[in-house]
Amino acid sequence: MYLQLQSHLLKDVDFNPEEIKAFTNLLSRQKFNKKTLLLQPGDKVTKEYYVLKGCLKAYYIDEAGQDHIIQFAIEDWWISDFEAFFNAKPAQLYVECLEDSEILSLDKLDLEQLYQTIPKFERFFRLKVTKAFVALRNRVLSGLQNDSKARYKEFCEQYPDLEKRIPNYNIANYLGMSPESLSRIRNSI
Repeated sequence: MYLQLQSHLLKDVDFNPEEIKAFTNLLSRQKFNKKTLLLQPGDKVTKEYYVLKGCLKAYYIDEAGQDHIIQFAIEDWWISDFEAFFNAKPAQLYVECLEDSEILSLDKLDLEQLYQTIPKFERFFRLKVTKAFVALRNRVLSGLQNDSKARYKEFCEQYPDLEKRIPNYNIANYLGMSPESLSRIRNSI
C-alpha cells in the first residue's frame, strides 16, 4: 500500500479500503533516472502518471527549437499529455524527469473500467481535472495581468521548495522570461 497515495485519494473522496486496494492494484510502479523521457511527440498516450518521488516537466518545443514548459509535477501530482490521453490523439508534449523519479502509472483502459466498477473514482478524477483547469486559468490570467516579479512570487508560493530542486532556466522558462531576468528579480527581492 502506498500511504502517500492513500492520503492523496482521501483528500477529496471518502474511499473505503477495498476501493483503494482495487485502485492500487491497477497501478504499475516504475523508477526513472533524471533526463528520462516518459513521452514525446507522436507517442500514443495510454497512461497518466502519479509522482511518488521526484520532479517531472511537461513541455513542447516550438518550430524555432525553443522549449516551453507547460507543467511541473512533484510528489503527489499527476502528469501526462492529458489532451492526448483523454482524446486518443498522438502526444504533442514531452514528459521528462528532472530528477531521479518514482512514479505510479495508470492505464487509460483500466481507468475507464474503474469508472464503471467504482463510480467514486470518476468523481475523484473529475475533481482533479477541475482543479487543474482552475490552476491553468489562474496561470494564464497571471501571465496577462502580472509583471515578471509578481509571477515569480506566485511561483514561489505554489512550488515553495521547487526552486532548490531544479535549474533556474527551467523556472525562467515556465514563467516566460529569460534566466537573466529571473536572476535580476531574485536579487531585487
